[in-house]
Amino acid sequence: MSKNLSELSGRKGLMDNLFARLGDTAVEEGAPSTEALESLAQEFLIGTANTYGTASFYDFTREENRGKKVYVCNGSACLCAGTQEAVHQTLEKTFKPEEIGHMTCLGRCHENGAFHYQGNNYSAKSPAEIASILEGTKAPMDTYAVRSTGTAVLTGPQVDAKAHVSRLLSQTPEHWLKEIEQSRLRGRGGAGFPISMKLDFCRKSPGTEKFVICNADEGDPGAYSDRYLLEKQGTAVLMGLLTAGYVTGANWGVMYIRAEYPEAVRMTEALVNSLNEQGLLGQDIQGSGFSFQVKVIHAQGSYICGEETALINSIEGQRPEVRVRPPYPAVQGLFNKPTAVNNVETLAALPWILAHGGEAYGSQGTEKSAGTKLVCLDGLFNNPGMLEVEMGTSLQEVVYELGGGFREPVKGLHIGGPLGGIVPVSKIGDLNVDFESFAGGGFLLGHASVVSIPERMPMVKYLTHLFEFASYESCGKCFPCRLGTQRAAEMLQKADAGTYKIDKVLFDDLLHTLQTASLCAHGGGIPLPVRNSLMYFKGELEQYFS
Repeated sequence: MSKNLSELSGRKGLMDNLFARLGDTAVEEGAPSTEALESLAQEFLIGTANTYGTASFYDFTREENRGKKVYVCNGSACLCAGTQEAVHQTLEKTFKPEEIGHMTCLGRCHENGAFHYQGNNYSAKSPAEIASILEGTKAPMDTYAVRSTGTAVLTGPQVDAKAHVSRLLSQTPEHWLKEIEQSRLRGRGGAGFPISMKLDFCRKSPGTEKFVICNADEGDPGAYSDRYLLEKQGTAVLMGLLTAGYVTGANWGVMYIRAEYPEAVRMTEALVNSLNEQGLLGQDIQGSGFSFQVKVIHAQGSYICGEETALINSIEGQRPEVRVRPPYPAVQGLFNKPTAVNNVETLAALPWILAHGGEAYGSQGTEKSAGTKLVCLDGLFNNPGMLEVEMGTSLQEVVYELGGGFREPVKGLHIGGPLGGIVPVSKIGDLNVDFESFAGGGFLLGHASVVSIPERMPMVKYLTHLFEFASYESCGKCFPCRLGTQRAAEMLQKADAGTYKIDKVLFDDLLHTLQTASLCAHGGGIPLPVRNSLMYFKGELEQYFS
């Protein structure tokens, strides 16, 4: 990263934000003009090379996006469902090939056939349904089952914002930090780091200006829990962000929401405006002397921005490359100020903890994995939708009782996003929904998104898709990920075509290099599902290796 660029970007603060301005210049044509990039560079004093480098990175600001009118989802859940080729072919009857782009996971994993048109996401299973969407006769909002098997921490009634603010301000930040510590809540974005420690690190960092960020850009294909929380439980998310600000001493919060969730962006902006009008956000909240303003950032299409330091670079208008740590964001984050970054599900749990107490939350789940977890089931389940289960619930119960089993024969479950493990159906009975069970089995819980890999899907094609995704979404900061993901994709592509046998030793060396030498979990995590596949689907894959 560049500390100087961070300072220059921060001169105008969040309300006049360079990244947001870049996005605005791309709205009309799909990519900013050269003149617009030069103008922003001069205004923010950062140089045209920097504005161009930033704009050329994102799916929806790069030059290749110019003139696109419709986008087809190419996420792994839709890939496994086998719906997208027909969607693409139908759209080609209305649009020119160059007018059709791609988006990776629109959060329609429960029904598939997903595409984006005129600022909305849709799902369609037939040409007639697509026609009705293009004619404007079908509404964009979808419905899906949301079920809780116990205490509804995240799927219950809407949070009362006024009551939450009064409760929050009635006690000291130290009091609420202790309650959060007692809850034993761990981050729900994948790493499972205790949120109390992250907030405390930021709180203790010197400085009068601090930030808290809601990372709503974690776009794991198969996961739509963040989308649900933003669209249906937005008050809980914003009150969680407010709580994090109060505990850390931050007066600014950022909602960084992925471009692939346009409805969530609009609904969050409207809710922020409403809370400001009610005096529940903004200056001197309820006369307490505590001020907290929220800025909604509309992301522009980049999976790597789910990594917290890349996200911080993105907000600053820099190219979203992963930062070397230390320093950690809690010490030197957004605009070089102390910053706490937490994901949507983590923040959404805080209002329940404040209302019922940390001990009540910590009494749920297991000894090391407390509370509840949202689990997303894709369209290959008989009962697709989203579940809230207590940590420690058996995966067997989730898949076969709550999920109702599968619509067609399935050989494996890719759980936890692209960097999560691939669980063969034979191992489902050995796992529980908690961090330790998955780690002990050689897998990763992550977001707890479930993508079903049907028996008709060749594993070599699925792994090729994974590496193509990883290569495309790499930030390029470190060579192991930047080069390794591309070389692995090429090996698998040639092996699948029958023109090449992959050297086992060479491939294992490549995976080892990715895992141990990559700067972040993007390159470091992608070997996990590959190694799972080589172990559990050896009979299917050995023909491609020498």
